Amino acid sequence: MSTPEPLRPASTVEQLADLLRARILDGDLAPGRRLVERELVETYDVARHTLRAALRRLEVEGLVRVEPNRGASVAVLEPDDLAALFALRLALEREAAHLALVRGGGRLPPAVHATARDLDRIANRRTASWKEVAAAHHRVHEALVAAAGAPRIERAYAALTTELDLFLSQLRPVWTRERLGPDHLALVADIEHDGPDVLREHMAVALRALHAGGGEHQDG
Repeated sequence: MSTPEPLRPASTVEQLADLLRARILDGDLAPGRRLVERELVETYDVARHTLRAALRRLEVEGLVRVEPNRGASVAVLEPDDLAALFALRLALEREAAHLALVRGGGRLPPAVHATARDLDRIANRRTASWKEVAAAHHRVHEALVAAAGAPRIERAYAALTTELDLFLSQLRPVWTRERLGPDHLALVADIEHDGPDVLREHMAVALRALHAGGGEHQDG
């Protein structure tokens, strides 16, 4: 058996992309914000070509948009983008919830309930960062999809991760953290009581909040 090669340290480009990605998803770099090369080069003490390579990686992920003669900016999910994303998300989560209920005799597995309780705990902890809250939120929906026991649905849902993370960063200004836990505890209970169609309204609330620019302060 051959000896595996040691892992190489992450390149400067990878490290910079990781740092910028974290700032975008944590809301520190807001959707639509221009990413000025001179400022970022000075902030991170990197060469201009290193910064551009990192931005290209984030552009491929859909987190950054680079326009000729205008430079880079944090991506913004436009209304049409959000509608398409939510249509696909609803189709996947609704079918996953249906399959999970069939498998569980009308009940969702304990893991789904546990992630909702965990979100409630984290969202109400003032010291928790937005990144921690967003990750806990993602785990609830991820657990719901996993409960279906359908690997293809899971893979399709996983492909939406970056866009969903970007959506959460965009929702942050119109999102009341304190309601996250109760909303998702209620969602899990409502799915078991009323069926997977309740996901439609749960997701529609987030779209209305974004379109209203803060008129509704609830979760997606």
